[in-house]
Amino acid sequence: RSPTNCITLRQIADMISLVAFNVGFNAPVRAPATQMKVASSEFCYGLPGALPPVGNFDPLNLLEGKSFEQVKTWREAELTHGRVSMLASAGFLVQEKFHPLFTADGGPAIEQIPQLPIFMWFAMTLGIGITEGYRVNVGWSSPKAPDHFFQKLEADYTPGDLGFDPLGLKPDTEEEFIAMQTKELQNGRLAMLAAAGFLAQEAVSGETWGTYWGVPEL
Repeated sequence: RSPTNCITLRQIADMISLVAFNVGFNAPVRAPATQMKVASSEFCYGLPGALPPVGNFDPLNLLEGKSFEQVKTWREAELTHGRVSMLASAGFLVQEKFHPLFTADGGPAIEQIPQLPIFMWFAMTLGIGITEGYRVNVGWSSPKAPDHFFQKLEADYTPGDLGFDPLGLKPDTEEEFIAMQTKELQNGRLAMLAAAGFLAQEAVSGETWGTYWGVPEL
């Protein structure tokens, strides 16, 4: 591979930082949101996501002694990872046979990423930087705010609610909104397991999921 076709992780990180920095100073001011209700006596401070049969699932007792602000930050991280994993899982199902933006080299997805042209690396870095910069400005507390701690969220910010709803799917009632939040969490949790399974299977077998299961046409 020619050195001109390679890009280092350091260069990618630098590009993300630069884009996020610029977005941070140019992001629009968000409208005030509704204050979240805190149920200190309930599991996970009453945040949605605890369902039968698992129920109050915390086998490592990670919630012990944690404040609502810390738990809310964890929920934001869980939602973000779940959303990325849902996209990743869908990508595994289609991208190994469908390449509209670059040459169809085929093979396991984890082997295709290093083969991407440099402009795709830059485009992905730019997209990630803009998205993360906007997300930070919408939900994250200022480091200069009183009682600030690392990754503290705004008090009136609902985890995952970035105001992006082009189809107008967000429910009008609190009960329906909580139900939708729970559905997204459950799908995201399943997707995290699915994406990890795809990665592990392809790393071990060196084959696409379709080839591994005897249906290479997929």
